[in-house]
Amino acid sequence: MTMYPEETLDKYDDDGTMPANVDTLREAVVGRRIVSAERGTAATWWGGATDALIITLDDGTRVELANSYDCCANTELKNFLLHPEKIDHIITGVGTTDGYNTWHIYADMGDVLEMSVGWSCGNPFYYGYGFEITVKELEAAA
Repeated sequence: MTMYPEETLDKYDDDGTMPANVDTLREAVVGRRIVSAERGTAATWWGGATDALIITLDDGTRVELANSYDCCANTELKNFLLHPEKIDHIITGVGTTDGYNTWHIYADMGDVLEMSVGWSCGNPFYYGYGFEITVKELEAAA
């Protein structure tokens, strides 16, 4: 069951990066439960660090959604809301609304986690955008 129909963006607004981000997040969290969600930092590919949302799942896996900035292109977590009364439910999907500006991680009882996301492709498709999503399995998370 899909609670949120897949959004379609104009070909000049997105080159498939945002749907790919949602697919990556979906693959990491569906079938699991969220233990915690918190702001933190994540390593960047160039050796620095950036702000990130770190989601810890019931099997110890950590899913890091790191903000990205590349000249005029960017993707940034603005805020998030975890619904603690629903964290005992297994995640069944990830969807978006409002042009990929609101992300929903949901279970059969509704949203478990909602994220407000700001993003821009900048000068279309010359610069990189989208979350850098890293999944750290239990062994790597320790």
